[in-house]
Amino acid sequence: MSAEPVIMSPCMNVCIMNEETGYCQGCYRTLDEIADWGRFSAREKRAVVQTLDRRRQADQPSTIVAVFPGDHHDQ
Repeated sequence: MSAEPVIMSPCMNVCIMNEETGYCQGCYRTLDEIADWGRFSAREKRAVVQTLDRRRQADQPSTIVAVFPGDHHDQ
């Protein structure tokens, strides 16, 4: 039987919870994911890590472009 691969913690040492999303502002894990990380199997850790990029992208503000009358950016 081979040992499970080591999955490094995604902790960024920011450790500030966003009350709106419930995610850490550094690593984007929930409090439960942070607390349970040491007990998770490699498979469970990989599943958490795979969700982090999606959470990060969803947390990024959208770019809004406004055009006002009289603005002639295309000229």
